[in-house]
Amino acid sequence: MGMIGKIVGAVVGLIVFRNFFGMLIGAFVGHMFDLSMTQRQRDNSSFIAPLFAFAGALAKSDGRVSEQEIRAAERLMDWLRLDADRRRLAIEQFNRGKAPEFDAQAAIVELRSWTQGRRDLAFLLLDMLLDLVYAEGTLAANKLALVRNLCAALGLSEAELAAVAAMKGYGQAHGGPRGGYSGQSRPHNAPAAPDPYVVLGIARSADAQEIKRAYRKLMSQHHPDKLGNVPQELKRNAEARAREINAAYERIKSERGFT
Repeated sequence: MGMIGKIVGAVVGLIVFRNFFGMLIGAFVGHMFDLSMTQRQRDNSSFIAPLFAFAGALAKSDGRVSEQEIRAAERLMDWLRLDADRRRLAIEQFNRGKAPEFDAQAAIVELRSWTQGRRDLAFLLLDMLLDLVYAEGTLAANKLALVRNLCAALGLSEAELAAVAAMKGYGQAHGGPRGGYSGQSRPHNAPAAPDPYVVLGIARSADAQEIKRAYRKLMSQHHPDKLGNVPQELKRNAEARAREINAAYERIKSERGFT
């Protein structure tokens, strides 16, 4: 537990009340602040265990865990900058998720509880998992089923799954975002830029007002300033998604010729 709140509180209490009793009051207030910050830090990391348990279940869902999937899980640990204790927890949970008797639904329930109904956090969880989902290239049917179960629990639609995958250069939707998620990775010779209509979750026939509404809705869901007290890595991820959404919107505006 931190000591900064207690020290600052004691100093402020001494300055304001000019006696030992005032210093004790200030130290107590600072102690409560330290407790609050400790709890918030724990809450920030509470997604680690169910995230990697679900990742283990995903990796095992097609019958075996490949080296590519293990490396993808390790890259996610590196990206999250986990300290030694949290990295050990992540590895334990990943191995637990691989076990035949593991119930992936339990991890989904925990992840849904962590998001507390917030779609911005739901998008971040999906974003973190997709590199492991596509670690071997084409998405297997069992993996797709698990991803869909997670999305349904988090309140994300098929079109939104396709949009996040497209922003990361993976999935494509057949016939536009309402045509269903294909579960196919982007071909090596395809252009790097994702389909802007898939990113915004709209049909190519959408008019200017529909496009603007979709853009504003997505920005409100992905804006990093609205995430609150979450790890900086998650905020940086949200910033990247917000840039993708802006780029898609600007491409469509340029093509359509509206402002």
